[in-house]
Amino acid sequence: MTDDEGCDQKAPVPLAPDAVVDACGLACPLPLLKAKQALASIASGQLLEVVADDQGSWRDITSFTEQSAHTLEGREQRSGHYHFWIRKAGGSSL
Repeated sequence: MTDDEGCDQKAPVPLAPDAVVDACGLACPLPLLKAKQALASIASGQLLEVVADDQGSWRDITSFTEQSAHTLEGREQRSGHYHFWIRKAGGSSL
């Protein structure tokens, strides 16, 4: 599946997240910074959902998970919002 920008788009995760970050209304790089703060506050293996409306977050959060030990379990764009589900890795990999 691809988004409007031609990027691969993972299907949404059917699991309930352990924590949710509402980064709507925040411009780049704040959605990513809020996600990093939330990841620091949850336990390894827990699932974080990040919701943002800044278009740059699609690239920023995806790149962050590719460069970190955290796993991007899913992402989707709907109704002008970007949703990300990030599984926290073991240890301190921020």
